[in-house]
Amino acid sequence: MKKLFSLLAIASIIAISNCTSIPENNDPILGIWVRNDAYGDENKNGSTSREEWIFNDVYLGRYQSYSNSSLTYYTDFKWSEENGVYTITYSDEHVTDVIVSLEETSDPEILALENGSVFATRE
Repeated sequence: MKKLFSLLAIASIIAISNCTSIPENNDPILGIWVRNDAYGDENKNGSTSREEWIFNDVYLGRYQSYSNSSLTYYTDFKWSEENGVYTITYSDEHVTDVIVSLEETSDPEILALENGSVFATRE
């Protein structure tokens, strides 16, 4: 009886492990997207600001904000795609969620807001 139970347990484990494969995600948004801003006169000591969105293949990502090359803020986000429109939902409730579209025809590629303005460029 023990052998039969062991055999059934092994068969069940093999059957379950074959059903849990993760589909490969090759979405074109994957990677690092940035937005850079410079404040003040470039000849003087002006400050710089950089924002990064890092999209990974399991529909998650990390948002990071830098001021003068120092990390000032970060939070995680979830992303989804429907008909070429991407929704970025931040885990921090103080950050407003964003809806963007990917424009691959331009160089560099850009993420554009609904009104057409540039949200971020591919790094």
